[in-house]
Amino acid sequence: MAIETTVFDFKISKTFDEWRAIYDSEDNKAMLKAGGITSLYRGLHKEDSSRAIVIFQAEEGVAMGMWNDPEAKLMIESSGHIYDETAITQWIDH
Repeated sequence: MAIETTVFDFKISKTFDEWRAIYDSEDNKAMLKAGGITSLYRGLHKEDSSRAIVIFQAEEGVAMGMWNDPEAKLMIESSGHIYDETAITQWIDH
């Protein structure tokens, strides 16, 4: 299976620091590790403090599987990540 890089560009309803506290939590780190997902980057949009981005790498389809998991969705939304305001792109090295 190929390694896929998945980019999530999204709106947040909380401050970046509040969102980051949940993203960097041990619970989230454990969920990503258990799913075989590596977090490559997370950051705040330079000109729009209501937008953030995360970049993951995992086996093809794994990050989207987590995204569609109801338990993960609860954690995602609790962080202030606006689930329905997310642009997702997937990249593969051929």
